[in-house]
Amino acid sequence: MYQVPLEEAKVQFLHLIQEAMQGQEIVITQNNVPTLKLVSIPRSKPRAQFGSAKGLITMSDDFDAPLEDFKV
Repeated sequence: MYQVPLEEAKVQFLHLIQEAMQGQEIVITQNNVPTLKLVSIPRSKPRAQFGSAKGLITMSDDFDAPLEDFKV
C-alpha cells in the first residue's frame, strides 16, 4: 500500500488502476489527509454445481450392516 497525492493521481490514473488490478492498494490523499483507497474487487469463486462430485465418493456394500461391537 502506498499513498499518492490527488494531483498526482489525476495524472497517473490509468497506471494506478493497473496496479490496483494487480492487487496493490493505493491511498489517495488530499492535503496530506487520506481520502480515498483504490483497490480491486476480489473475484468470487464459482458456485459448486449439483452433481459435480458424482463418481468421486463411493460407499461400501456393507455400509449399513450391524457393527461387530454392538452385537448382543
